[in-house]
Amino acid sequence: MTLTDGTYRLGPSTGRLLIKTGRAGPGRRAGHDLTIEVTRWSGEAVVAVGAPDRSSVSVTVETGGLKALTDADRAEIKRTLADKALLNIAEHPAITFRSTRITGTPQSFEITGELTIKGRTHPATVHGRGNDGGPLRGWATVTQSAWAIKPYTAFLGALRLADEVRVEFEVAGLGPVDRPG
Repeated sequence: MTLTDGTYRLGPSTGRLLIKTGRAGPGRRAGHDLTIEVTRWSGEAVVAVGAPDRSSVSVTVETGGLKALTDADRAEIKRTLADKALLNIAEHPAITFRSTRITGTPQSFEITGELTIKGRTHPATVHGRGNDGGPLRGWATVTQSAWAIKPYTAFLGALRLADEVRVEFEVAGLGPVDRPG
């Protein structure tokens, strides 16, 4: 995908947003890593190719819009998302990211910003890459405990999700934002 200056809409129609978990604890071999697709998210990217410091990105994720990619995991994920130790979706229905600084080029970039989860805001860095004709791809690492999220545990703590999760994105097409003229 070739980026040009402009304002673009982001969301499930333009790309994918995935959360990937790992396992920890003595029982980590018994479990499996989860890949969760974010199904309800939106955002906006303002792109100034020649001046990345004038570019910006904002993304909002509806916390109820998460779905495990395997049928076996879906029911368990739904039960645990509502838990106050996890996301407490009733009280905090959205996760937001707002960029504060963008550096690099469309081929290799870094977006620094503020990530808000469960009403707490901390800095986060997104690393990305693109190539002519292909999608933009990137990732960030989020440490759950920094946002007072207790990683999911089972079997009296012998099996638990790792504190760090990886958030990955792929944007294959960008739709221009309609601006009133």
